[in-house]
Amino acid sequence: MITANDLKVKGIKAIEKELQERDEAVITFRGKPKYIVLDIEEYETMRSLQIEAAYKELRKKKEQDKAYISDANTLIQRIENEL
Repeated sequence: MITANDLKVKGIKAIEKELQERDEAVITFRGKPKYIVLDIEEYETMRSLQIEAAYKELRKKKEQDKAYISDANTLIQRIENEL
C-alpha cells in the first residue's frame, strides 16, 4: 500500500515500486484504501474479460428471449413508441 503522503513525496516511483511487487497499487488516504492503480496491460486484460463476460451474458439472455438487440435508431424509435 502507498500512503497519499508517499505518493506526494515519491511520485510515480512509489507506484512503480509497488507494481513490481504486486498486480495493483493501493493508495491510502487517512489510513483507508482510496484508489487502486493498475499497469495498463493488466487493466486492458481485466477490461477485456469484463466485456467478454457481459457479451456472453447478453447472448445467453437473447437465446432465452430475455434481451432485445437492435441498432441505435431502432432502439430510439422503440422508446419513442413506448412514450
